[in-house]
Amino acid sequence: MEYRGTANELMETLGAWDKLIPGGKKVRLIACGGTALTLLGHKESTKDVDFIVPDKKEYERLVHFLQRAGYQQPGIYSWRRANEVISFDIYPGKSVYTTELLSSPLAKDGHKKIREWSKLYLGVLNPADLIISKMFRGSGADFDDSLVLLQKEKVDLKRLEKRYKETAKYDVSEARVLRNLEVLLNKVKKV
Repeated sequence: MEYRGTANELMETLGAWDKLIPGGKKVRLIACGGTALTLLGHKESTKDVDFIVPDKKEYERLVHFLQRAGYQQPGIYSWRRANEVISFDIYPGKSVYTTELLSSPLAKDGHKKIREWSKLYLGVLNPADLIISKMFRGSGADFDDSLVLLQKEKVDLKRLEKRYKETAKYDVSEARVLRNLEVLLNKVKKV
């Protein structure tokens, strides 16, 4: 069985990071993917931790801290310590892996605050952009997570559809991601 991290374990880790990260300015972490659903209470756990760090200087500061704290970078966005099972996927700017969002998660209504420490700020990406980033990947779990978000969060379907289509214009697989939206909307009608 693979390890899955809980919201409480993540809070403990971030609390430890907050005590160790140098400097006085905040690093703003915006949870996305399964991490966001876990922090919102819609999933019990997540297999890895996904954050967007929208500000370039904050991203560089966090990366420098992770390197000094002994984290290795097994992938372009992934960070993991040799003696730990959880990995952190940390995306700079306004992208979630290969999906570029229309606006920064730091923009108005771009995220919801979860918790703040002295040097770290934790938020979750807004539900519409969470769904977009999930559906652009489009795995079975992504469809399930998107349906949960539609049921549990206040998501205006018309606004979501408009934002989704606008975001899709900038994706190299526009036709595929638009099909994913069509399938999702058909599933919503059946619920």
